[in-house]
Amino acid sequence: MNTEKPFRCGFVAVVGRPNVGKSTLTNALIGGKISIVSRKAQTTRHRINGVLTKDDAQFVFVDTPGFQTRHGGAMNRMMNRVVTQTLAEVDVVVHVVEAGKWSAGDEQLLPLLPGNPANTILVVNKVDLLKNKNDLFAYVQKRMEQYAYGAVVPVSAVKDTQLDVLLSEIAARLPEGEPMFEPDALTDRPMRFLVSELLREKIFRLVGDELPYGCTVVIEQWEEDDRMARIAACIVIERESHRPILLGAKGEHMKRIASEARQDIMKLMDKPVHLEVYIKVRKGWSDKASALRELGYE
Repeated sequence: MNTEKPFRCGFVAVVGRPNVGKSTLTNALIGGKISIVSRKAQTTRHRINGVLTKDDAQFVFVDTPGFQTRHGGAMNRMMNRVVTQTLAEVDVVVHVVEAGKWSAGDEQLLPLLPGNPANTILVVNKVDLLKNKNDLFAYVQKRMEQYAYGAVVPVSAVKDTQLDVLLSEIAARLPEGEPMFEPDALTDRPMRFLVSELLREKIFRLVGDELPYGCTVVIEQWEEDDRMARIAACIVIERESHRPILLGAKGEHMKRIASEARQDIMKLMDKPVHLEVYIKVRKGWSDKASALRELGYE
């Protein structure tokens, strides 16, 4: 009699309104940085697959953009389309909310959740920030009245609290099947994409409050051998007036963006990196579907 557990493998969508900690959770679960993290909304713009392989299961996490309800425009329509498509294609849905908080953004995501809730897990993130832990029970009860989630797991993504419990709940809902990726794979995204995302993260962190969201990063040159990598990256902005914001006094912002990004890229590639970063103006790119496709958006 064979008592060995069958191997399970499938896609897991991580969804929620902006800033609930989806990317932080995805990175914490797979144990590597594949999705950029920032307090700013609209940080994640693409659907990013992160892979975690255990002895008895392979999880393919799909970190989606935050579902946008406050802003229009081609960029946000594209991001919302990514969320909707992802929900229709995955095996398990992880709906991330912030402990003690519920907004119009959370509310408007509910109708998009699967009609059969058995494979949808409510993840109540940032429980470490909840002042009164007794409030959690009432909060969860209200959410269950709105949608009959198959499971509820309170977590803290930044403190790795209860992530093993969450993985166990997800694994139980994955279909049986062979692994889709090599055991050591972290993501299906190419290195160029990860490098451009690391640069974009630095921009958001260092000048995000001053610089509007009309900026993206394009890798224009890439030369690599066993010893080092030479990368030329272009920061595309929408207006000439954004250039001095990005540069900062005496170019200090730009120097820091390039320096911090280079350090992260070296860790990611495990070799020395020569990074050249420059700025290019392309008016109105974030509100033109053709420009979005050309710049690598889905």
